[in-house]
Amino acid sequence: MGEIKMYADNLPNMPWQNKPETAIGPVWRYSENPIIGRNPVEGVARIFNSAVVPYEGKFIGVFRAETNNGVPHLYLGRSEDAIHWTFDKERIPFVNENGEPFMPRYAYDPRLIKVEDTYYIIWCTDFYGAALGLAKTTDFKTFVRIDNPFLPFNRNGVLFPRKLNGNFALLSRPSDSGHTPFGDIFISESPDLVYWGKHKHVMTKGHGQWWQSLKIGGGAAPIETSEGWLLFYHGVTGTCNGYVYSMGAAILDINEPSKVKYRSENFILTPEEWYEERGFVANVIFPCATLHDAETGRIAIYYGAADSYVGLAFTTVDEIVAYVKEHHVDNADDATIGII
Repeated sequence: MGEIKMYADNLPNMPWQNKPETAIGPVWRYSENPIIGRNPVEGVARIFNSAVVPYEGKFIGVFRAETNNGVPHLYLGRSEDAIHWTFDKERIPFVNENGEPFMPRYAYDPRLIKVEDTYYIIWCTDFYGAALGLAKTTDFKTFVRIDNPFLPFNRNGVLFPRKLNGNFALLSRPSDSGHTPFGDIFISESPDLVYWGKHKHVMTKGHGQWWQSLKIGGGAAPIETSEGWLLFYHGVTGTCNGYVYSMGAAILDINEPSKVKYRSENFILTPEEWYEERGFVANVIFPCATLHDAETGRIAIYYGAADSYVGLAFTTVDEIVAYVKEHHVDNADDATIGII
């Protein structure tokens, strides 16, 4: 147990690899990356940008799978060690409240987050434009879709792992039909996952930080710590050779998460390895999930790499929090309650 506490369950069987002496920065990659390669299951060309959780002493995940016709769908995967995965041959069978089939036209970039006794899947879908889809399950056998939380255009929906003042809380990035404008993160609340309000601004795209100058988006579910909500997110810049996606970290106020307490000026991981620089979409690191152990402070970060692979990286809560605080920089009005 370190100086910083994580308010989460103990997870002694989570994947882990000690920090190598040659590592630079607070986050280091798994030496056997990528953990999921190309053509992982019949009819699927690539799996990436996916989310995992512990379940019944093992691990389960919802995976973005690019099928051979190029359309993304969500598949279920299972693992004994959260590194080696087996996948269902068919996509997740979503139904409506009446138990009738209710499949999205497409689905990508899922997050899988447990709130109380229910697991929620949130993803980007088609709702007359890019929007957020939402479903729930308690047994990973029946997946019931809930009404889409927002109008288009919106991406990167991330639920908090517990209710705030009795309400569900959701990070998102309002967008347009393309991939560049409206690059900030907002938070919204709901008493029932149907009616959403109390919208507040959380974080602006970087001012003076080139690596996140174009847009930012929530990644893994925030981790509750004694310093605040630890958030891993992605930041995007535009170059003469296209976009570059890197990973950043911030700490939000525990009671009012629209206020940013600390935010690292530097990225904590940027494309450097072949599986991050070279793929279907080059130069992408896209965090979507973490596994973490409260007893040891260990954190494993799952990220999509180059829209082609799944990578795994590690840190500890003490090291990443210290780094974010040491390299904190104020960005516009991030530190204020996000209402103007």
